[in-house]
Formats: sequence, C-alpha cells, structure tokens
Amino acid sequence: MSADEEMWSDEDAGLVRSYVVTGGRTRSDNYGLDMMTLVVALCTPAEATHLPEEYAKIVRLCQHPMSVAEVGGHIDLPLPVVKVLLSDLIEQNYVIFRKAAPPSEAPNKHVLQAVLDGIRKL
Repeated sequence: MSADEEMWSDEDAGLVRSYVVTGGRTRSDNYGLDMMTLVVALCTPAEATHLPEEYAKIVRLCQHPMSVAEVGGHIDLPLPVVKVLLSDLIEQNYVIFRKAAPPSEAPNKHVLQAVLDGIRKL
C-alpha cells in the first residue's frame, strides 16, 4: 500500500454508512424523539417495499410498538441516525410516535391504589 492510500477501518465504514443512509443529515429530529419514545408503523411491510432498505427495516420492526432505543439496537445504527430515519418516516406517515409521559405527569399513589382496590372487588 502506498503512502497516498488510506486504510479504512470497520469504524470508518460505519461512519460512512451512517452518512450515506441519512443523506448527510445529522439532525432532522423535528419531533423531540428520545430513547423511550414509542414508535409503531401505520403500514404493512409489503406497503413499504419501495422504501430504501433501512426505512423498510424500520417499518418491518415497528409492526408492534417499539422504543427508539430498541429500533436502533435492531438495525445496528447510531441513535442520532435512527432518529433522522424515524423523523423521515413520521413525516411521510409510515410511522407514528408517542412520547413517554414525564414523571411529573405520572398518576399519584392514591389513584393507583384506588384502581387496584377496584380491580380486586371484581
């Protein structure tokens, strides 16, 4: 190998793949997606066969609700890349999302106890 040639590592290939998959975009998350946000597909995998490979994979995975972190783990892409792809799918109405409720909006202990008591009476 000459001095002018560069050696590519697996890590470099991953960075290039991420760049290519997102078209060079690093931030396109207009929806505030976080790791716990749940996403679910609005179409069947057959309806997404015309999409690029990574998008179609996400649609196949999201036939049942799945967190953004789980999607990233299954398609083996960095979380920021997954968020860009999910944002694209949301904009095109292939996927919908639901953010987790903040801890401040969680039901209080008394409400949960009342629900539990009601269930026990059944």
